[in-house]
Amino acid sequence: MSKKYQAKYQKLIAKLRSARQEAGLTQVEAGKLLKKPQAYVSKIERGERGVDAVELAEFAKVYKKSMDYFIS
Repeated sequence: MSKKYQAKYQKLIAKLRSARQEAGLTQVEAGKLLKKPQAYVSKIERGERGVDAVELAEFAKVYKKSMDYFIS
């Protein structure tokens, strides 16, 4: 992974975490809304698991954010 891509991905991860916290959700609560285990949310927020466009759209819906929030 290039440094430029890695930096952008780290920014995305930070925004995912911030959006969850702004929504007032724990990782467990977010996981339940996403119909995934808490470990799924945790691994994404730690950068251990990637997130694709479809998954990002699901996070955006649950966190009540636009897709632009995550990619800008």
